[in-house]
Amino acid sequence: MSVKIGFLVIAISISLATSPATTLAQRDSAAVAAVVSSYHRALAEGDSAAALRLLAPDAIVLEAGGVETRAEYRSHHLSGDIEFARAVSSRNSDVRVVVAGDVAWATSTSVTEGTFKDRPVNSAGAELMVLSRIRTPGGRAWRIRAIHWSSRRRTP
Repeated sequence: MSVKIGFLVIAISISLATSPATTLAQRDSAAVAAVVSSYHRALAEGDSAAALRLLAPDAIVLEAGGVETRAEYRSHHLSGDIEFARAVSSRNSDVRVVVAGDVAWATSTSVTEGTFKDRPVNSAGAELMVLSRIRTPGGRAWRIRAIHWSSRRRTP
């Protein structure tokens, strides 16, 4: 009798693990991670238009001790972030994604090394992006609502 219950528990567990809700959550997590990756790729390729398309109209960016709206970021720090991303190499950890309905957050860490404006760079960084699923002309899509970056100098 207990063997049958054990098999039943295993069968139910497998069924739940492959349920449509699990598959939807996995797709959402993958879609969020893809937006984060696309944003970083846009910076590395110098494509400010692609980076801005991934930011929601009301997005905010927290960096360098300040908070900027999307418009402020576009006119102040975006070009510097692109220049920096193109000048140095970064090794990023896997992106960890949590999805709660139409809101998600993604976290990662990085190590950045190289030379920027004739100065050596060797830093450890952390990133938090908050995304939400919003209406777009093509339907509903994940967009970045907030970015927070922090970094510190690494010591050898």
